[in-house]
Amino acid sequence: MYSKLFQLHSKLLKSLAHSKRLEILQLIREHSLTVGQIQEMLDLPQANLSQHLQILRESGVVKTKRNGKHIYYSIGHRNFIKASDLFREILIENNNDEISDVAFKKMTDLVPLTQDPVCKMRISPKAASFVHKIKGHEYYFCGSGCLKKFKLNTKIYINTIKK
Repeated sequence: MYSKLFQLHSKLLKSLAHSKRLEILQLIREHSLTVGQIQEMLDLPQANLSQHLQILRESGVVKTKRNGKHIYYSIGHRNFIKASDLFREILIENNNDEISDVAFKKMTDLVPLTQDPVCKMRISPKAASFVHKIKGHEYYFCGSGCLKKFKLNTKIYINTIKK
């Protein structure tokens, strides 16, 4: 019995064992997104993104719902978010020296909501995939694609935020 459970556990962890799949999990933690939205936020080729989503779907980490022409991806079970947050807390505590650019000590220190300056997604610093500091101000991003766009057009986004 335990042998089978360990095999299933291993298979699940393998499906999560990629930084882009973990990033996808963070993007859809609070609401459903289409493939196009995820693709833009991660700046991934669609074929690559489709492979990641298929692996997550097969393991039950994500589920899909069709609405017209669009397929929306959401978290397969709310405990995946809890597990991800727990792993993140352990990593932060155990690797504080290596991730010194992160301005917090515990995940519970990060409760307020903010907005990704590029896609305008409401995210909490706790759920943000990336943080970028400019002149003492922190900007939080839902995915690597938004961070990349911000870095290419920083002045435009900062001016938009100030208005």
